[in-house]
Amino acid sequence: MGLFGDRFSSLDTRRQANMTPAEAFAAIALVTVAADGYFSDEESSGLVHALTRMHLFRSYPNDVMRRMLDKLLSLLQRYQIQDFLQLAVASLPYELHETAFAVATDLALADGEITSEEEKLLEVLYRILDIQEAMAHKIIDVMLIKNK
Repeated sequence: MGLFGDRFSSLDTRRQANMTPAEAFAAIALVTVAADGYFSDEESSGLVHALTRMHLFRSYPNDVMRRMLDKLLSLLQRYQIQDFLQLAVASLPYELHETAFAVATDLALADGEITSEEEKLLEVLYRILDIQEAMAHKIIDVMLIKNK
């Protein structure tokens, strides 16, 4: 092991662990959209549209939203998805956990189908967010109805 070992990686993790609640929420949505390993311009526009409809992001102009998503996408490329989600959830207020899961489910179902990657991600997400299984089922049922 070198002189510095993993000292820099732990420093980086501590520095990045401080997402704002809005960044944390957007990070969860971003992971959902990018679950298949591809993040198209169309998916980016859909994500921005979904977020800007929310009260949490009403004061975010499009350029600020895009810069935030670029920052989060850069972070996502440096972390494993589970670690990235853990960072986001640590900064997300508990009262937004169910909302984040609902938006993630909506984004995953927006194209009318759910891939195995998206399904696995939603399974991990509901556990990390500590959402009751019955509530997760309700959210999924409503989003299935919405996205028919």
